[in-house]
Amino acid sequence: TGILTTWRATCGNLVGAEFAVEGIASSRADVLLRLQLADGRVLHQILTADQPNFRIPEAAGFWGVAAVYVGLGVEHILLGFDHLLFVLGLVLLVQGRQRLLFTITAFTLGHSVTLALAALGLVHVPSGPTEAAIALSIFVLAGELARSPKSAKASSWLQRSPWLVGVVFGLLHGLGFAGALSEVGLPEGEIPAALFSFNVGIEIGQLVFIAVVLAAGWALARLPRSLTARLASAPAYVIGTLAAFWFCERLAGVF
Repeated sequence: TGILTTWRATCGNLVGAEFAVEGIASSRADVLLRLQLADGRVLHQILTADQPNFRIPEAAGFWGVAAVYVGLGVEHILLGFDHLLFVLGLVLLVQGRQRLLFTITAFTLGHSVTLALAALGLVHVPSGPTEAAIALSIFVLAGELARSPKSAKASSWLQRSPWLVGVVFGLLHGLGFAGALSEVGLPEGEIPAALFSFNVGIEIGQLVFIAVVLAAGWALARLPRSLTARLASAPAYVIGTLAAFWFCERLAGVF
């Protein structure tokens, strides 16, 4: 369904040089252009009929790199529906603002560690099993949410130590974030800035999502109690169903 072309060229300064694809309008195909320059920069651009060329910019400094990777982090978390469902599960599971704050902080610390280790090449885990395990972690969380209030009083370890859940599953989800970052690449001269900025972007997107969930919860609390009681168990089953589908789909991809 596509053509992959790779080439290596030795040339002078390419800043300001323009790359283009001829005939892109008539083919009605998009082209993903990936340029890895000698200075370590990796540039990505999608060429379309409306924009069939790309001009190489000057090397971005610290703030330029930070702006790009913060945006990439925000985009990844807001489009990563599996990660968002896990965060939603944590918000629904943990009672009390202080416990929720500790749990989300633990999740952040967990995925920050494995994101850095995997992005720097210190840890390598195949993406297939990792993605399947992430789906399984969401299913486990959904199962806890689906427990009846009476059985929840028995207090499983997820209820007793939600911060531990955040750390353990955060380590797992960090490997997923690292997989997305590896597709983009890290600029050789600004690796710490890019890695930190990508993580900051993830946290910004995560906080925005949590704020939306809390606002939605506040609005639902104003509805008649009989209606909210009927809707109380719906999120657990929706999250669990999607997680089960993702797990089976991703596990089949591994084998």
